[in-house]
Amino acid sequence: MKRILITGGAGFIGSHLSERLLNEGNDIICLDNFFTGSKDNIRHLIGNNHFELVRHDIINEYLAEVDQIYNLACPASPIHYQYNPIKTIKTSVMGIINMLGLAKRCKATILQASTSEIYGNPQIHPQVEEYWGNVNPIGIRSCYDEGKRCAETLMLDYHRQNKVDIRIARIFNTYGPRMAINDGRVVSNFIVQALKNEPITVYGTGNQTRAFCYVDDLVDGLIKLMNCDYTLPVNLGNPGEYTILDFAKLIIKMTNSNSEIIFKELPKDDPVQREPDITLAKEKLNWQPTVSVTEGIKKTIEYFETVIK
Repeated sequence: MKRILITGGAGFIGSHLSERLLNEGNDIICLDNFFTGSKDNIRHLIGNNHFELVRHDIINEYLAEVDQIYNLACPASPIHYQYNPIKTIKTSVMGIINMLGLAKRCKATILQASTSEIYGNPQIHPQVEEYWGNVNPIGIRSCYDEGKRCAETLMLDYHRQNKVDIRIARIFNTYGPRMAINDGRVVSNFIVQALKNEPITVYGTGNQTRAFCYVDDLVDGLIKLMNCDYTLPVNLGNPGEYTILDFAKLIIKMTNSNSEIIFKELPKDDPVQREPDITLAKEKLNWQPTVSVTEGIKKTIEYFETVIK
């Protein structure tokens, strides 16, 4: 049994990770300030004697004795991270400084939930970990992109200078049950609009691409990464690439929706292509996604059918 701290543990990905690690026989401290996380996501875990829920913001120091730290705390959808951009970058930078300080003191292994946004609007495709990215440092997405890039810098500096045991996961688009209805991400947007028979909003021409990874696969990857000995960034995502327009049509078909597709102006700095090269994950972690997009979307639709009133 390990004592594991999960920041952002009541969020979409964090709640699945909390549940999985708890079921594997660990003591879990779930830390969340509930800006985007929800108690509903972890309510079924609260009665477990090995699960502790703490309301806390990692911008402020937190002290505990732990063996592992999964740092997932940060709003991840553009709507939420642009709502308070200063708070977003403080969470990424000040938050990781506090968590790295805790890891150093406890001699804990720390995993940083980084992001494919590290690559910005990429000029190579698919994206490999060696690519440094094409990021606008002063745009409306910069609070998230540059905050995560700075967090990776701090992770490696603490590793080189203080011997902190680090892991870095560059997470690509992830979906599944417990996504927030209002998070503004493409999967939740399309499914909610389709189930309500409302127009499905596609930004730009819809020819931009994304790759979608089911949350169970991602959790597998995070745990495998934490328990390996590789300290450089690793892409975690599903390399199956869809255009946004084709994905919208798939959702309409799978929900038997009467929704029409409407087009709106593409947001500034929105990436044209996004697909992970997961060669490194296969090599270092023996990991690759196993849940097909149609199977994962079916489960996600079933979830949203239960929460849409």
